[in-house]
Parts: sequence; C-alpha cells; structure tokens
Amino acid sequence: MHYLREWFNYLDVSVATVFGTVAIPMFSALIIIAVGRAARRLLSGQGRRIHLPASTVEIAILILGILLWLCAGLLILNVWGVGVGGLWTVLVSVFTAIGVGFLAVWTMVSNVTASLFITIWRPFHLGETIEILPEGLRGRVTDRNLIFTAVHESRGTVLQVPNNFFFQKIFRIGSATAAPTESGH
Repeated sequence: MHYLREWFNYLDVSVATVFGTVAIPMFSALIIIAVGRAARRLLSGQGRRIHLPASTVEIAILILGILLWLCAGLLILNVWGVGVGGLWTVLVSVFTAIGVGFLAVWTMVSNVTASLFITIWRPFHLGETIEILPEGLRGRVTDRNLIFTAVHESRGTVLQVPNNFFFQKIFRIGSATAAPTESGH
C-alpha cells in the first residue's frame, strides 16, 4: 500500500481523488438501480391507469438512467478538479442551438416534402381556384415553389401558403358557385 501511495504522490494524484473515482460509479450504480425500480413501479402503475404502453415506460426509465449516469460523470469530473459550472453553460447552449436548428430544419423539410407530394398527386393545378377551410381563404393558385404556394385573392392580395398547410387543413378546389335561384314560374 505504501508503494501505491508513493506512486500516486509521484503522479500528483490524491488518494481521495482515486477513492472518489472508484466510489462514485459504484454508489451511482446502486442508486440508479434503486431509482429505476421505483420509477418502473410508479410508471407501470400509472401507465395502466392512463393506458401508457410498456415501451414508453421502458424508454422513460432508460432516459432517467442516462441522465443519472451523466450526473455521476459530472461528479467524477468535479472530483478530478474539472470545473463543471462552465460545462453546464456549454451543454445548455449546445442543446438550445440543436433544438432551434431541428425546429428550423423540420419546418423546411416538411414544406419540401409536401411540395414533392403535391407535385406527385397534383390535388390542384396552377390557375385553379382553391378555398382553405375553415378559414375561408379563397384565391387562384398562381405559383408554387419548394416552400410556398402563391394564392391570389380576388381583392388583389397574394397569400403565401406553406406547402405543408395543404396536408393539415381541408381545402376545396374550384370556385364556389352561388346557389341556383328559383324561377318564378
């Protein structure tokens, strides 16, 4: 044991750091197993009541375990003397940027995909009159690109309708005609 202590001193590593590095994962494993079992019991009981699928419960337990292991890793970094305050800031910033990026990309991909499907299925053509329900927006289709469909309204305004909107709303093709009038005969 004396040689081991000298070797740690030579490497400038304290015994407390080594002990923490070994103890934290061991205790973390025990805590994560206990928390996982408790969460599984709780979610399974509630899951039956609200008809939660077993696969959803397992995914929630897996995510909880990953988060707890991440916390254990941060504790180990703290024992090693790595400041985790700045790390939290970096992680939150990165996740925020990724989230905003996914939202922007999802919207763009959704519109481009909708444009592809509109091209394939051709629910309406350029020059046709469409009405978007229940909003009651009506106009003639004059242009379409990967993101928007241009609809000219009768009062001269142009609506730029996102292409994915046509897969989320009901729309009528062709102009609405007035109800036939009865002749006085």
